[in-house]
Amino acid sequence: MSLSRRSIVTAAAATVLALAAMPAAAADIPPADTVVHSPNVTHVLNIPKPDPIAGTINTDIAFQDGYAYVGNYGGFSIYDIRKPEKAKVVSSVVCPGAQMDVSVYGNLLFTAVDSSRSDDSCNSESQSATIKESWEGVRIFDISDKTNPKYIKSVETNCGSHTLTLVPGKGPDKNKNVYIYVSSYQPADNFPDCAPPHDKISIIKVPLRNPAAAEVAATPVVFPDGGNETQPGLLLPTSGCHDITAYAEKDIAAGACMGDGVLFDIRDRLNPKVTARVTDPNFAFWHSATFSNDAKKVVFTDELGGGGAATCNEATGPNRGADAIYEIVRGKLVFQSYFKISRYQDDSENCVAHNGSLIPVKGRDIMVQAWYMGGLSIWDFTDSKRPREIGYFERGPRSDGSGGGIWSAYYYNGYIYGADFHEGLDIIKIDDRLTDSAKHVRTNRLNVQTQESYRGGGPGHGW
Repeated sequence: MSLSRRSIVTAAAATVLALAAMPAAAADIPPADTVVHSPNVTHVLNIPKPDPIAGTINTDIAFQDGYAYVGNYGGFSIYDIRKPEKAKVVSSVVCPGAQMDVSVYGNLLFTAVDSSRSDDSCNSESQSATIKESWEGVRIFDISDKTNPKYIKSVETNCGSHTLTLVPGKGPDKNKNVYIYVSSYQPADNFPDCAPPHDKISIIKVPLRNPAAAEVAATPVVFPDGGNETQPGLLLPTSGCHDITAYAEKDIAAGACMGDGVLFDIRDRLNPKVTARVTDPNFAFWHSATFSNDAKKVVFTDELGGGGAATCNEATGPNRGADAIYEIVRGKLVFQSYFKISRYQDDSENCVAHNGSLIPVKGRDIMVQAWYMGGLSIWDFTDSKRPREIGYFERGPRSDGSGGGIWSAYYYNGYIYGADFHEGLDIIKIDDRLTDSAKHVRTNRLNVQTQESYRGGGPGHGW
């Protein structure tokens, strides 16, 4: 999401920004608060947010060993999902700090904090970034005891950590260190720790045997020329990146950087190099990226309106607030088509392309993706020029008129998990001939921004 502590809009205020738009046909809009879905989709379970963080919104999800780690502006919760139909909350940690994107590795959980705080503790309060002593960055927790996670370390980063991407070490370094690529943006002259131009990312090196020694090891400049700052219609000019997806085994990454989409060579983990870069006149805010399994395509998302606007309507059209599919041809990004859900949403519903993951189907490119109050969409982009939706799940407008919806929708070991702002954790299943083979693919860990290749074809096959 593009909201940060630097903008007037805050997460508590995911309330919809009014847009002048043509109203969607009433017959297309589900009744308020009503769950609707395609015939091939089943709503398995909804787990409301645990009481300690019920008043703040859910965000990102990471998975490991049959547990889901769900970020929340007020902290995070751990869910036992080994039996998805009977999934349950194991614990919640109250530790405020937007937006709490999460990644997990072994006994370590990494959380992103992009709201300026009085200090790095879980008892901190909001404090202006104009104050030098304010803190924001990455917190590290020990999750060896899932009933009682322990806060072990913080690392401050310039402009905070809007999102984070875990990148494993390679070669002799593989089992010694992991690297956290920190994306942040929106600097200001009066922010002592976030001054312009901030055309860089921060890289934290985490020694696995001594995570308390984690520290910023590099701050490579991504846009030495300043990036895309003048395109009409940009939500914000490029100043760093919003999100990065790493495909570590292939030594590549894709960055969504507000006004630019980029490819990186990450063979040197501390010195990523930009190898390709594109802009798009229809994109207002390059938000996130997903590689196809063979790494021959990248899906970039445009978070038009910053996540708070109603853009899934006729007035906005099919090419804005959408996904853009690019093929990687001789190292360059070549545009193929856009994809956007065709189900118009009410003008009270914030709706735009957001976080999703691949569904591991051999020989096809299929992903599930969150669209805020547009719910989640399961769509096939095997034919890059003719993507199509094959399933969906959504709720009607909220009866109180407020915004919300599904922030992240990811596929893990046969089920789809959706983190809804207000409604909690949704567990969903798709039964379709196009996706059924994915049910046999298993992995012990899934950090969606840390892609790994999968094998398909039958029971026992997996990551």
